[in-house]
Order: sequence, then C-alpha cells, then structure tokens
Amino acid sequence: MKKVASERRWLGYRRIHVMLDRQGIVMNLKKLRRLYWEEKLTVRKRGGRKRALGTRCPLALSSRPNERWSLDFVSDAFS
Repeated sequence: MKKVASERRWLGYRRIHVMLDRQGIVMNLKKLRRLYWEEKLTVRKRGGRKRALGTRCPLALSSRPNERWSLDFVSDAFS
C-alpha cells in the first residue's frame, strides 16, 4: 500500500484499493482506510479558486429616469 501510495500521490484509499485488487492483493476497504489514515497518507490538495483582486467600481448614477434598471433577485417573486 505504501509503495502504491508513494508512486501515485494523487490516488486516495479507494483507488489504491482498486489497484491492490488488480494486483491480486485482497484487503477489506475499511481496513485499508484505517491503515491509510494511520500512516498519515493523504492526497495532495488542489489549489483553491483564484479570486479577483482589487475593488469593484461603483455603479454609475443615472442622469435621467429609466436610464438604468435593476432587479433584486433575492426578494423577487414571479407569480
């Protein structure tokens, strides 16, 4: 299990279970998960979502009626 986990760091305990089954090594999934956790093996985490930097520009004020329309989707009800 350690060998497979070190070769393929992106595999979790479920995929390692499948790999071991294909190699002919039969092991209970719960036991494999417990051993995986005890050895402190983890899948490498992906980077988080990149957020926009800076501040948002303020909405432009309208100079005449009906120039800009807005709708509040939180309180809107179509019925």
